[in-house]
Amino acid sequence: MLVWRSLAEVPRGLGPAVVTIGNFDGVHRGHQAVLERMVADARARGQVAIAVTFDPHPKAVHDPAHQPELVTGVVDRLDRLAATGLDGVLVVEYTLAFASQTAEQFVRDYLVNGLGAACVVVGHDTRFGRGNAGDVGTMRALGEQYGFAVEVVDDACAISESGRRWSSTWVRELLERGDLPGAAEVLGRPHRLRGRVVHGDKLGREIGFPTANIQVEAGMIPRHGVYAGWLAVADPRDNHGAASLVGQPLPSAVSLGHNYTVGGTDLRVEAFVIDHAGLDLYDTEVTLDLVAWRRPMLDFGSLDALIVALGEDVEWCRSVLA
Repeated sequence: MLVWRSLAEVPRGLGPAVVTIGNFDGVHRGHQAVLERMVADARARGQVAIAVTFDPHPKAVHDPAHQPELVTGVVDRLDRLAATGLDGVLVVEYTLAFASQTAEQFVRDYLVNGLGAACVVVGHDTRFGRGNAGDVGTMRALGEQYGFAVEVVDDACAISESGRRWSSTWVRELLERGDLPGAAEVLGRPHRLRGRVVHGDKLGREIGFPTANIQVEAGMIPRHGVYAGWLAVADPRDNHGAASLVGQPLPSAVSLGHNYTVGGTDLRVEAFVIDHAGLDLYDTEVTLDLVAWRRPMLDFGSLDALIVALGEDVEWCRSVLA
């Protein structure tokens, strides 16, 4: 899948294209169903399938004091979009200047002239253009004016087996409860955090549980507690010793929250890689796929009691990930 960060990067004569627009936070199963059907329709027509998405999220620009908590960062969003079979994604830098365009300017410059849209796929509640003035009716009128078809997505493909609509809001609710299997059901895969391994206070090494201290840069932080998960090196950066580990899922016991036993006040995300002694992951970019929640963060009263609890946590994680 090709990724363009501006219209200037889009090759001329790209179309005819089937184009859809959205934030696609989480790229959950509702998104996947719509995109996969769109890709199949584009293939049948001999056209390319393109998605337009935004970074940062529009709400972060219009109301920066209340940043939305996104399920996924842009890197993982693009990975998940690629898995649907899309031919390309245009990532629009969302700014107040971009938001000031009229609905017609956006459609003309981005969809028609930029991407060569022959068909635009939208949801029934889609809004676009300055002040969100554009809606499905606007898109249909502009389609007639500029010569592209408009397809409104049928809600049927966005409804789960339980009858609830697939949504990023649902995923957030599940993550806040620590229901990782439930979140994975909606997402179609485990929930992922992404970040860089940084130096910590090295307490884990001293008590026999050396951990990778992860500075999370993308992905929603779920309910605090102990998790079973899979850590993988996404980019070794300057850590040449970790290059052989790229993409290899490593079973891990994950502590996410405040270490009350030692008076910790900072949020920490630490992963103890099971049965892999001596790993040096410093400065690498890693992903952390969380599978199951075990317990909340607790004050065990002493280091000895903490060590016993950590040993039990590791054995539980080992059994969950087996």
